[in-house]
Amino acid sequence: MIEYHNPSAAVSVEPVPYDLSVPVDGDSKTRIGLLANGFPDSVEFLNEIGAAIEALKPGISIVAYNKRNATMPASEQLLGEIGGECVGVIGAYGH
Repeated sequence: MIEYHNPSAAVSVEPVPYDLSVPVDGDSKTRIGLLANGFPDSVEFLNEIGAAIEALKPGISIVAYNKRNATMPASEQLLGEIGGECVGVIGAYGH
């Protein structure tokens, strides 16, 4: 007989949901940025994420950004561009 053990422990801290959200208005496009960090395949990964988001929520448009260097923070110019064009951003690592 095979027995399975669930290794999940009891949670000692009550989870608290956060209120970060972006309303999607059906009359106009909601712009979401996708920020690739420069690691290999980060652009390709985020392209797939963007396509999935657009398929699920037609009221969202995706804008792709790439900081091109995984070892450096995003520049103030790039962050300003994202902040000026988008209401939210998803950042991702590749590998």
